[in-house]
Amino acid sequence: MPLSDRLFKKKLAGEPVQGSIAQAEEKRRRHLQEIKIKIHRSLIDRMNLDALMALDIDEAHKEVGLIVRVLFDELKIAVTATERETVIKEVVDETFGLGPLEPLLSDPDIDEILINNATNVYIEKFGKLQKTTVEFKDDDHLKHIIARIVARVGRRIDESSPMVDARLADGSRVNAIIPPLAIDGPAMSIRRFKKIPFKPEDMVRRKTLNDRILHLLEIAVKSKKNILISGGTGSGKTTLLNILSSFIPYDERIITIEDAAELQLQQEHVVRLETRPVNLEGKGRVSQCDLLKNALRMRPDRIVLGEVRGEEALDMLQAMNTGHEGSLTTVHANTPRDTISRLETMVSMGNSSLSHNAIIRQIESAFHLIVQIRRYPDGVRRIESISEVAGLENDVISLNELVSFKQKSTDSDGTIHGEFVFSDVRPKVLDAIF
Repeated sequence: MPLSDRLFKKKLAGEPVQGSIAQAEEKRRRHLQEIKIKIHRSLIDRMNLDALMALDIDEAHKEVGLIVRVLFDELKIAVTATERETVIKEVVDETFGLGPLEPLLSDPDIDEILINNATNVYIEKFGKLQKTTVEFKDDDHLKHIIARIVARVGRRIDESSPMVDARLADGSRVNAIIPPLAIDGPAMSIRRFKKIPFKPEDMVRRKTLNDRILHLLEIAVKSKKNILISGGTGSGKTTLLNILSSFIPYDERIITIEDAAELQLQQEHVVRLETRPVNLEGKGRVSQCDLLKNALRMRPDRIVLGEVRGEEALDMLQAMNTGHEGSLTTVHANTPRDTISRLETMVSMGNSSLSHNAIIRQIESAFHLIVQIRRYPDGVRRIESISEVAGLENDVISLNELVSFKQKSTDSDGTIHGEFVFSDVRPKVLDAIF
């Protein structure tokens, strides 16, 4: 059979020539992008900003939507009804919100949004990474969205300050980096936080822990034990810190210290502190160490430090050793033993005059429990172990593992099955109630 006939039969059979559908979709996508730009420019010329500012946000959204519909008719733009509504929504999002990010931010099941560049956007959903079809017009469009986010918290991003930590209105953590540091264009990651914070029972339902572990941790918090949560990036340390913080009695004064405020404490008597980067003159920086020292003068019953990562490590240890019991913090580390080594390194880097023996004794007397949390390959975040600081043996901190997760099997779809196993060691935290 001639080649032309074979190709003709493929077309009759509904088998398109490779790439033709993708090319048509790409052409249509670019056409809609051009329409959106044209509508947006006309909208700016048409809007009465003073009148718009006088409206509440819902009325303003409706008014802009009406103007966009009028512009579609006036410009005689031929699109399908679905495409028309899509463009209208995107133009309104661009005007009031964060443009292409709005659909992702409105999805409560998305935990992280990872933007590698203007055309490469990933999300984490149910513990799994997946690529999206979301795109920005170009690098300048993405930079504009980043600048809009950081401006809301009084920060800036430009070539002289190309990295920034910020947060969204709902408390979600944002990190952005732009050229020249980001080679392939602006990049941004958004760590989402639920509008309704996780409750302890949610952690049990998600198999992060079980009722028995939850009860043990509740006893530890209420009996004012100092707890250190350790784990890798995205393992759920901050979420677990929020859960443990919810066990703090409502009649206690809590001071929180963070680089980017993201803790969602439900108590009323809470003072939230946040670090500040340098200003345009290279001055004005306020570090976690500065805030921790100031917090000690604010009569705290508890200090909750979002994450210890530097010179504030020694101040935190000293606070825990001088009457500020029941404090909570997190640290990046893969095992409880690595956690101790990392703390020692951070204290040594900021205070080189202290001996190894002195640092180890500070750590040993400061913490009672180390809770190790991990995101497993199936996307579930589980408590991997809970270790109790048992004392010193030849200048080495002894740890008693109270709980561990034992993996038993893995399904064909990657789901992990296992159980939480308690050791025969009696936790010292139980001495506080018996």
